Amino acid sequence: MGASREVNAIAQAIVQREGGYVNDPDDPGGATNHGVTIHTMRRLGLDLTGDGRINTADVRVLSQSQAVDIFLSHYFDAPKIGQLPQALHASVFDMYVNAGSNAVKILQRLLVKMGYECAADGAIGPLTIAAAMQAFDAAPRHLVDAYGIERRNYYFRLADKRVASRKYARTRAGGKGGWITRAEEFISPKYHLSAEQFQQRIAKWA
Repeated sequence: MGASREVNAIAQAIVQREGGYVNDPDDPGGATNHGVTIHTMRRLGLDLTGDGRINTADVRVLSQSQAVDIFLSHYFDAPKIGQLPQALHASVFDMYVNAGSNAVKILQRLLVKMGYECAADGAIGPLTIAAAMQAFDAAPRHLVDAYGIERRNYYFRLADKRVASRKYARTRAGGKGGWITRAEEFISPKYHLSAEQFQQRIAKWA
């Protein structure tokens, strides 16, 4: 069964958001194209050049449509994101591409904070699904924002701990970096950090 039009559109948007080929030495993901890392391609055995090796040459030739198919199969269907409330699909799917099972752990920890029974194991099972459904029923207007805010906090904590990662959270000019603006795409504008609030949050990085 193919992906719904809505989920396919989310995957297409992720590919556009991720951009083309990059090989940043500060990125633990290594060589990446359309958001698909060389590690993922090796795990899936994607020798696109047919030379018996999976290296940066294979990453470079990966197409957008191949990336979409990978995301749908391995980052949406496999982790069972489709069984969460529909309103969470876009943000959790986007975060799963960006951070793997940490995307689910962020949700699970949020659900525990909200008082629902859930283990922060990074796997979407019956408890997580039930907790997410209950939380959404109780606060349908707030759960997506709460998840997006937790996601933003996750990025900040990564940058707190790893100096090399701060360039993903803060631009060279000192404003919000890609990680933060990406998280805020899924948060209502009223919960976006102002420029002043952002500077207060990163003050200790100076």
